[in-house]
Amino acid sequence: MPAELPPSIFNDVVGPVMRGPSSSHSAASVRIGRLTRDLCGGTPERVLIEFDTEGSLATTHDSQGSDMGLFGGLLGWEADDERLPRSATAIEEAGVDLEIRIARLDDPHPNTYRMTAERGGETHRLVALSTGGGMIEVIEIDGAKVSLFGDLAVTLLEGDAGALRAAAEAAGADRVTMASARLVVAEGSTPIDAAATGSMAGLARVRRLDAVLPVMSRPGLEVPFLHAGEMSGRADMETTRLSDHALAYETARGGIEADEVLARMGDIVRIVRRGIAEGLAGTDYPDRVLPRQSHRFAARLEAGELLAGGVLNQAILNVSALMEVKSSMGVFVAAPTAGSCGTFPGTTIAAADAAEADEERVQRAFLAGGLIGVFVATRSSFAAEVGGCQAETGAGAAMAAAALVELAGGSAATALSAASHALQNVLGLVCDPVANRVEAPCLGRNIAGASNAIASANIALAGYDHLIPLDEVLDAHREVSESMARELRCTALGGLSITPTSKAIEARLCGDSGCGSCG
Repeated sequence: MPAELPPSIFNDVVGPVMRGPSSSHSAASVRIGRLTRDLCGGTPERVLIEFDTEGSLATTHDSQGSDMGLFGGLLGWEADDERLPRSATAIEEAGVDLEIRIARLDDPHPNTYRMTAERGGETHRLVALSTGGGMIEVIEIDGAKVSLFGDLAVTLLEGDAGALRAAAEAAGADRVTMASARLVVAEGSTPIDAAATGSMAGLARVRRLDAVLPVMSRPGLEVPFLHAGEMSGRADMETTRLSDHALAYETARGGIEADEVLARMGDIVRIVRRGIAEGLAGTDYPDRVLPRQSHRFAARLEAGELLAGGVLNQAILNVSALMEVKSSMGVFVAAPTAGSCGTFPGTTIAAADAAEADEERVQRAFLAGGLIGVFVATRSSFAAEVGGCQAETGAGAAMAAAALVELAGGSAATALSAASHALQNVLGLVCDPVANRVEAPCLGRNIAGASNAIASANIALAGYDHLIPLDEVLDAHREVSESMARELRCTALGGLSITPTSKAIEARLCGDSGCGSCG
């Protein structure tokens, strides 16, 4: 589904910084859990979580981290909290009475979370969607239709909506919506202050939901473009770099200066480099399909026992290390998602190191790739539950291809060409996780994405004609997603997921952990 707000590179594409197997599951659920906690005014006493039998979460909520993230969010934790792997024990120790119910709910979106929480004798309901890459949309609160994305602080005013709307506007809220005759939703960079809400005593019951995204929205938010075609119509793509346009976009989207944008991306690059080092040093986690393998590749590469591959071999090593960190509950950057967290950052770092690029050049390469992600988020989706693996490693490969062109000194036009080539190469790629875990074939597809990115960057730099403009490729990407069978969109109901070996691995892991997701 196309984004309804202008995407932010840091909100929607290069992030979140997180732990867990899946951004659509683990990171998004943390944010949904935190908003549910805020709705209750603290840790709830009882929680009912409902998933639709026809959605993706009915079969994946345990093994792909939705439960873990929800529990951590209900306790007020962040998506990279080191306690997340133990969140089930922590929420039980907190005395929360939990029930997870799978039922036929006919939810249109495959990643729908229905939360009913009770605290202090009051019951509240929240319905939210995980829309890909850790992004969310709250669509209902206590029966009232809303549209909240976690990018603003929210003040909920319950009472006479007509009177309260005027009071909220007078108190300086950026956006005020009458969700129902009894509920006003006031959004802003901060909640309505205590003095203003105190003056509403007798008129309203007040609740506050904190923002959960790193880049806030604001009144009058405008960006210079939303699509590749719009960008191309504003400047000479042959004489500019894609990172120039990325900087212009993100400074406008975030209301921050270019130096701050580069500094934020510098933080992201450092987290990626730490992840690569951690993966190569060795990782371990019991609920895991694949053992540690990157050290074998590193040893044989150093010994000269592999086929010559240049930057591709280093990219394979980086991708493997990052995926192993993800699978061991380490900290990584979902760029653009957890399932595709290796392709874009791992390949970009490999190319940057080969080019001996300085810090700003690497930051600009990440921004160039991030802008391709903005175009994906605007016209299509990163969510495998919506579009299969073409939505995850496909987008990651397109982002990496553009980043590599940036590192090679190519123009914005060449970067767009490389992204178009890369995305065309993966249309129709399904998502069929082995043993219902985000490890295999994810690792191989991230590595294939690195190869796709390098090849696409080189043929674009050599002037190969991509034929189909990126915007049109993204429209085809969305249309293919819409026609893809549900069984092939991260539900673990088709493809490699249902092979005898996959089911045997799943049964073994469930037997070891008691996860209960094997049916």
